[in-house]
Amino acid sequence: MGKKVTVVGAGFYGSTTAQRLAEYDVFETVVLTDIVEGKPEGLALDLNQSRPIEGFETKIVGATTGPNGEGYEAIEGSDVVVITAGLPRKPGMSRMDLLGVNAKIVRQVAENVAKYAPNAVVIVVSNPLDEMTALAQIATQFPKNRVLGQAGMLDSARFTNNVAEELKVPVGSVRTLTLGSHGDTMVPVPSKSSVNGKPLAELLPADKVEELVTRTRNGGAEVVALLKTGSAYYAPSAAAARMAKAVAEDSGAVMPVCAWVDGEYGIKGVYLGVEAEIGAEGVKKVVETELTAAELAGLKEAAEAVRAKQADVAEL
Repeated sequence: MGKKVTVVGAGFYGSTTAQRLAEYDVFETVVLTDIVEGKPEGLALDLNQSRPIEGFETKIVGATTGPNGEGYEAIEGSDVVVITAGLPRKPGMSRMDLLGVNAKIVRQVAENVAKYAPNAVVIVVSNPLDEMTALAQIATQFPKNRVLGQAGMLDSARFTNNVAEELKVPVGSVRTLTLGSHGDTMVPVPSKSSVNGKPLAELLPADKVEELVTRTRNGGAEVVALLKTGSAYYAPSAAAARMAKAVAEDSGAVMPVCAWVDGEYGIKGVYLGVEAEIGAEGVKKVVETELTAAELAGLKEAAEAVRAKQADVAEL
């Protein structure tokens, strides 16, 4: 115990992430912050009152933050900071449509994180994900291994769920992997996907796999279109919380995340969705998995698409 985690942004994503982190009961304190006065304090009070029922001791602390960094002292000494702040998508919007508005928010948050929690591992979940992860690293000036983004776990979970529903099998029997960017250049990896150990290609025709891949790629938009307001948060918060837990426990768990790639797969100098070993210092190492020629080409293509956009964020 003694570990402290902060979740910045008390919307549905942030508050659900805080709940999951508290219920793990591996942290001493979960701090939830927001710019809406009283909201994080109210949610923290409500969450604390669930402790006797759910049987966890983690204390939840709410803190309202101001435009000039007021209130950020509450995050002091955090081991992990999850940045969920920013606007969600509306129906018909792409993740990239959020770039300008969310860049300002993420930059300001990142600068305050650097000031009050200089040793934290930062997990970014704000969209557009790959670009905001790069921006958070630039704004904090943290070593690149200590800033990572949540995308691959969520995309892989969506892919797994799609396969399980299609084949009517338990989700626990399905293994899938997605790499690349969180968006149009997502690279699902059918060669590493299986059901009860059997390759996916043996169980489904190529066109059906492609259909499930497309549905995975559009997984967030599908939820947004149904909700009409707001975007997904149950699955995304589960992914972010698992990443934070791996950092807190220094577990070395291998997960698909948005990490700094510098030479792996022949790709250099870009934040990209890859598998990585996660521990107390963030990304311990990028894990290179064997890919088919087509999958590797897709990953390199994703890297170039993301690289072009990440070069622009330094100016935002």
